[in-house]
Amino acid sequence: MNYTKAFFIKLVMTVAVLWIVLGLFFGVSFGDILIISALLTVIAFVGDIFILPLTGNIGAAVGDFILAFLGVWVLGSFLFNNNVAVLSAAFLSALFIAAGELYFHRYLRDHVFEDVDRPNNYNRVNNLQTEFSEDFDTDLDKEKET
Repeated sequence: MNYTKAFFIKLVMTVAVLWIVLGLFFGVSFGDILIISALLTVIAFVGDIFILPLTGNIGAAVGDFILAFLGVWVLGSFLFNNNVAVLSAAFLSALFIAAGELYFHRYLRDHVFEDVDRPNNYNRVNNLQTEFSEDFDTDLDKEKET
């Protein structure tokens, strides 16, 4: 259920951003916005599930920026009218989507993923043991007894 809710949050965010950027500034039809939003959301959500725990918030947001830019650029070149500046529309859309993704990734880490940033997650490099105490050395304990 958490993944479904997160998917629809991402879909609504993507539709809203593209509607504001593409619809209001570039005059793109709402049907084209829905097509691009649906495709971007499906691909980016799968990417977030696998990439976000590995790279972190900034790395995943950069990936979302690249995906949104390429997606709007390629799909826009097929769907938009000839009077739309596709590269400008793709860049602005990707910029605002990536900004929204920074907050969405925080939501994923807090409400969907489990034990991503917890201290008991030993996949992180900073959780390596760097100290050694003589209390754990059995050879020293035997020397003290004799």
